[in-house]
Amino acid sequence: MTEKELLYVQDALGHEQYFQTQCKEISGRLQDPELKSCIEQMSRKHTEIFNSFFGLL
Repeated sequence: MTEKELLYVQDALGHEQYFQTQCKEISGRLQDPELKSCIEQMSRKHTEIFNSFFGLL
């Protein structure tokens, strides 16, 4: 993997961590069960994406 590709993967990992954090924070504030479930699902998806990128390393 080139240095540029590695930097891209590191950047993508950072974005996915940020999205996970935001989703968890927002879902903790929501009262609507349907909306909360949707945000929690998004958080799980970003975790999957993070793990996929991390697997490249």
